[in-house]
Amino acid sequence: MGSMSLWHWVIVIAVVLLLFGRGKISELMGDVAQGIKAFKKGMTEEEAAKADPAQPEPAKTIDHQAASAGPASVQPQAEPRKAS
Repeated sequence: MGSMSLWHWVIVIAVVLLLFGRGKISELMGDVAQGIKAFKKGMTEEEAAKADPAQPEPAKTIDHQAASAGPASVQPQAEPRKAS
């Protein structure tokens, strides 16, 4: 009673296949594999960045452009007063 027999495993696998279907399980495993590959790629990129600190990051520049002032005579309109 402590261990499951072969028939128990066959029934469990059949139920899982009925619930999820063959396509869904293979799609899920493909997504897991892509996640593992992306994780490994991120780890190697991080290690490469730590190993090669001689390459500085490119300098970031901010281009300042003069904002057009527009006509000076235009003033914001006041909000209308509520009648009490």
